[in-house]
Amino acid sequence: MAHQAPETQYTPSSAFQRLVDVMNTLRIECPWDKKQTMESLRHLTIEEMYELADAILENDLDEVKKELGDLLMHMVFYAKIAEEQNAFDITDALNSVCDKLITRHPHIYGDIQVNDDEDVKANWEQIKLKEGNKSVLSGVPKSLPALVKAYRIQDKVRGVGFDWNDKREVWKKVEEELQEFKTEYNIVENTNIDIEKAEQEFGDLLFALTNYARHIGINPENALERTNKKFIRRFTYLEEQAATRELKLQDMSLEEMDVFWNEAKAKGL
Repeated sequence: MAHQAPETQYTPSSAFQRLVDVMNTLRIECPWDKKQTMESLRHLTIEEMYELADAILENDLDEVKKELGDLLMHMVFYAKIAEEQNAFDITDALNSVCDKLITRHPHIYGDIQVNDDEDVKANWEQIKLKEGNKSVLSGVPKSLPALVKAYRIQDKVRGVGFDWNDKREVWKKVEEELQEFKTEYNIVENTNIDIEKAEQEFGDLLFALTNYARHIGINPENALERTNKKFIRRFTYLEEQAATRELKLQDMSLEEMDVFWNEAKAKGL
């Protein structure tokens, strides 16, 4: 009986080279891959990032592995397109990030002393300014979702000391913004509000809540997405229970729907 050839054992470097080789082949031989540009790949990359984010929140490590592979493929794809344009190649991109990491970690690769992660973040922002960044906030992408952007803005300015040290002061700001919104723009009691001004005040409240979440170690984007998922599970249960009883949601009262909603909560959904 013939012995089967052993499976190829890849190292990280050989596996990465395998991906580069596969992409080189696809770029030459596959009609779809040949026609792609950085612009056509952009929205697909964004989708892959959200799929990875979903897998992380679901703690689905097998899916995380798959999504990381997809994202790596995209990175190699962009580098291949750039190489064809004589701009840079994947080696340049890898060396660029390695050089940046070494430069921005002088406490590891130099003689700078740090006490904790906050010192590391402060050094990082100072080094970026020395590298030519005109503003601490210049590294915050303009197209980030608003909640993520608020968190990143606050985290960035903390790196240069623009932040409260006492989270109680942060909570006072939340209460201040909430009271201001309630007093001046309470929609329940005031039917003639200035929506534009109310939106500004509500934005201030969300910004303050985001800041407090950051101070107590909560990522507000993750927190809100977990709540979204919880709501979807419970509402889906409500729909399923109504359907088994041949009921239409639009014909049910809120009290009737709440019965199924509370069942979903009791089941831990």
